Amino acid sequence: MNRTTLLLSIAGLLVVGALALDGIHALFATRSEHPPFVHQPRAAPPSAVDQSHTVVQPGEAPITTVLPVGVGTPGSGKPGMVELTGKLSGAYVKTGPGEAFAWFEVSARAPENPQRVPVNLALVVDRSGSMMGSKLVDAKRAAEALVNQLRVGDRLALVHYGSDVKTLPSVEITEQTRAELLKAIAAIEVDGSTNISGGLQAAGVALIPYTKQYRVTRAILLSDGQPTEGVVSETGLFSEVGKLREQGITVSSLGVGEGFNDVLMRGMAERGGGFSGFVSDSAQLASIFTRELEQAASTVARDVNLVLTLPPGVSSVEVMGLTSTREGSTVRVPLYDLTGGQSARVVAKVTLVAPDTASQMNVLAANLSYIDVTADLPSRVLLSLDAKVTPDAQVVHANLDRDVRVHAIRALGTQQLHAAAEQMKSGNRQGALDLLGNARRLFGSSASALAGELADVDATQAAYGNAHSEAEVRREMLDLKKKTMKSFGQSNSY
Repeated sequence: MNRTTLLLSIAGLLVVGALALDGIHALFATRSEHPPFVHQPRAAPPSAVDQSHTVVQPGEAPITTVLPVGVGTPGSGKPGMVELTGKLSGAYVKTGPGEAFAWFEVSARAPENPQRVPVNLALVVDRSGSMMGSKLVDAKRAAEALVNQLRVGDRLALVHYGSDVKTLPSVEITEQTRAELLKAIAAIEVDGSTNISGGLQAAGVALIPYTKQYRVTRAILLSDGQPTEGVVSETGLFSEVGKLREQGITVSSLGVGEGFNDVLMRGMAERGGGFSGFVSDSAQLASIFTRELEQAASTVARDVNLVLTLPPGVSSVEVMGLTSTREGSTVRVPLYDLTGGQSARVVAKVTLVAPDTASQMNVLAANLSYIDVTADLPSRVLLSLDAKVTPDAQVVHANLDRDVRVHAIRALGTQQLHAAAEQMKSGNRQGALDLLGNARRLFGSSASALAGELADVDATQAAYGNAHSEAEVRREMLDLKKKTMKSFGQSNSY
C-alpha cells in the first residue's frame, strides 16, 4: 500500500472517532477530486481548532436543527433564470481557529413558455487508428443521427482528426447542407494518431464567426485515446478549452472505449462548461449525441460561474470535488450550462479564525454570474453567509445544521470514493478496498440520510471484488467515477 493510500485509509477511520481528530483535519484540508488549486495554509495546533462543523465528534448527540436557507439577491433586482441558495453548517462559529462548511445550490428556473433555441454546433470526431472497427462505425452512425435531428436554422461544423485535422466548415442546416454533411460523415476513414488540440482549435475557428448570432454555441468532442499529437499535456489541453469558453463556446467531451484518459476528458468538460461521458459501448453514442443536442437547444443559462470572496478572518476555501482557482481573496468555480429545472450543488470547507472581539462575522460572499439565454443578457445573483461568534462549544453544537452536515459527510465520503477509483486504476486492489471501507464508514455516520450512497458502496465493493481482468477493473473504476460526479452534486455527466 502506498503512502497516499495509507493516509487516506487512516483518515476514514478518524472521521468516525476511532483515532484522534487532528489526523483527519490534516488530510481533508488537502484532499479533493482534483489536485487542489487553492493554497492551504499550515493548520493551527489540533487542540486549538474547532472541528465541530466538519466531522462527527466521538459521542456526539444527533444533529436535528435545520437552519433557514439563504436566498440570493438578483443583481438587477428582478428574478432571473437562475436562483442561488445556500447556508453554513452552523449558525455559530467558535472563537479562534476553526472550520465550517458552506453549501450552495444553483438552480435554473424552467421557463414559462419553453422554446427551442437554435444552436451553433461543431462535432469533433476522433478517427485515429484505435477507432478502427465498431467504434468509428458507431460514431459515424451517431453523427448521422445528430445531423438528421438538426432543424433548419441550426448550424453544424464537422471536424475529424487523426494526426491531421479535416474540417467541413460550419453550414446552416437546409436539406441540401444536411445531405452534404451526411456524405462527409460517410467518407470519414481511420487514419493517424490522436490530435485532440488540433480538433479543438479547428472547432473554434469554425464556430467563432457565429457566436454573436447564436445564443448557444457548443463543441462536442469525441475521443477513444490519449493525445499523441499537437498539445498532449492535460494542462495545455485545459488551457485550449478555457480559451474556447472565453470566446463563448461550451465544450462537452465524450470518452469511448477503454483507452481514453478519464481525468482529461472530465477536466475538459468541467472547464468547458459542458457535459462529459464515459462510454464503454460505442453503440450508446447515438443516444448521447441526441441528449447533447437536447441539452444545447434547451439551455437557459450559459457561462455559469460561482465566485466566492474570502472576507477578513477566512484564510482558505476548499471547493470539494470541483475545479476551482484562487486569485487573491477570491475563488472561482466554473459550472456547466443549465437547462430549465437543472441544478448544481457546491460544497466548500472554510478555514477561519473567528474574532473574540465581535459577535458576528462574514464567512463567505458568493457572486453567481451567467448569461441569461432567453434575454441574451449577463445576469448576477449575490448571497452573503454570516455566522454568530461564541466561545461556548455547546452553543456551537446546539446550532449546527442537520442538512449541511449531511452534505459535508457525503462530500468527505465521496473524496474517499474518488481516491478508491484512482487506486483501482493504478492496480492497488487492497488500497481501493480500504478506501471504499472508509467511505462506507463515513456514510454510515449519517446512515438514514445517505442510504443510497451506502447501497452504492456495497454494490461497488461486490462488483470490484468479482472483477479480475483489466477491462473489468477499468469498467468498475469508470462507473465509480460517474457515481462520484453525482455525489458531488453535479448533473453534467452521461
